[in-house]
Amino acid sequence: MTSVPHAPWTLTGECVVGLARFHGSRPALPEGVAHMPGPCLVVAASYADSPVGPYAEMAFGAPARVGARPGWCITTMAVTSADARVGGRLNWGFPKELATLRWSTDGDERRMEWFERGIAITGVPTGPHVPAFVPLRNLQRRADGPVVVPARLWGRARVGRVTIETTADDALRALAGRHRGLIVDGMRFVVAPARLPSGLTSTLLAPLRAPEPALSNGAGVR
Repeated sequence: MTSVPHAPWTLTGECVVGLARFHGSRPALPEGVAHMPGPCLVVAASYADSPVGPYAEMAFGAPARVGARPGWCITTMAVTSADARVGGRLNWGFPKELATLRWSTDGDERRMEWFERGIAITGVPTGPHVPAFVPLRNLQRRADGPVVVPARLWGRARVGRVTIETTADDALRALAGRHRGLIVDGMRFVVAPARLPSGLTSTLLAPLRAPEPALSNGAGVR
């Protein structure tokens, strides 16, 4: 298996982030991770630099909790780098799969297309640039059980419209439509090592890698 860096990872580039209403049944979550009400997290990112080099990524996360810890559980995640795929699965349990993604710009518009599934995310800013700092918490499952994945993102953000397009028969069709979000450039994104939940609210540092490949949707590494 390809050797990839341990967490933490620091990534730079630009992204579109949206909070999307989900019109329909929500995706299944792994054992130990429970649903919460609220919007889904949608991300399209173009990383100019990372521990495994440049790559593109598209991710969809459902609001969730582990014990009393709220966050998002990433249930669908596509990347263009094989090393990013392996590292994301082993370090944090992200269900990354290889895909053909294209990131494009047209003036202030940012757009990412996932060709195999016919999904597109488009961000159009409507406000001025402001400094932004966003702490994040992902709740995933590795082979050693549920993990809490702290992360933080900062950069120059603009409030805007985020439009999601899907095919009529895609499992993510319930997210299609126009939503609120941010378009971020000058982005710096840090994903910390996973932590094991302990009790209702505390966490303990987890092993840097799961003992075997694991995914938050329960599938094995292909």
